[in-house]
Amino acid sequence: MVTSSKKAVYTALVGNLGIAIAKFTAAVITGSVGMLAETLHSLSDTFNQVLLLIGIKTSTKPASERHPFGYGKEQFFWSFIVATMLFGISGILSLQQGFGSLLSTVHRIQNVEVSYFILVISAAFEANALRVAVALSKQSIEADGQKFSLGALLKEFRESKDPSIITIMVEDSAALLGIAIAGVGIFLSDRTGNTIYDSISSLLIGIVLMAFAFFLARENKALLIGEAISRKDYKRVVSLIQEIPEVNRIITLRTMHLAPQDVLVTIEVNLVDGLDTDKIESVIDNIEHKVKQALPYVNPGRVYVELERDRFSDLYKRKKWR
Repeated sequence: MVTSSKKAVYTALVGNLGIAIAKFTAAVITGSVGMLAETLHSLSDTFNQVLLLIGIKTSTKPASERHPFGYGKEQFFWSFIVATMLFGISGILSLQQGFGSLLSTVHRIQNVEVSYFILVISAAFEANALRVAVALSKQSIEADGQKFSLGALLKEFRESKDPSIITIMVEDSAALLGIAIAGVGIFLSDRTGNTIYDSISSLLIGIVLMAFAFFLARENKALLIGEAISRKDYKRVVSLIQEIPEVNRIITLRTMHLAPQDVLVTIEVNLVDGLDTDKIESVIDNIEHKVKQALPYVNPGRVYVELERDRFSDLYKRKKWR
């Protein structure tokens, strides 16, 4: 999954860098503040990809004495920085450009054909980057035995714990919306001779960026604090453990993502009466196997199984922290 995330990030990085240069050239030639706002947008997206790559790289560092669970949450941290700083800053700058042009008496638009051409090319690049991210989500959906559809895609998006894929999908969706807004603003200003529409498009792009920034920050905040596995995975774990004849019931099941593909699992179960020590050990091993079956990416050393305290001695309690 890390390799797949890198592919999506690199695709977006190359595309956004080229788009930013093209949009800036068009902004200089045409004088459009909407196009300048889109330039700031694409520049922020380019830096976003750099930070996402830093997060992917640093998250793979091996565990240490000071960080015994590794550095997986580095991805969540850098994605949070992307949302709060770069998206927020580019949104504020776009608003500033829009308000500034509204108050300016020398704001003019010319050579609009250049803007249209650059916007069409930009839309093609953004759509391609979005296609790569959607394709990765499609693989995940089909790997779970589900049929790919818009509903399944939206559900996968909500439940995904990979901040790189989430960020790219949000970025590219915001970029396509921003391109549409900029195009409409330039078109109306050109047809009416009133540049207020171009200024308003810059304001709207700023609002879009800040709205998406808030959404991303909220999603990554949840992962930084410690988010559980998806509801779908939770039900799968519970269902498989309940298949074990010696398990009366699951008392608690707590999970937390330490990285997109690294999760901590703690389970407390109630077992049937009359089991000897060897049998209890066998049941615990079986529970761990079921967790691994439900969550193939889980590290067995992150699985913590405990028997109900009021029925079993601590002799039968196994804690596995590797």
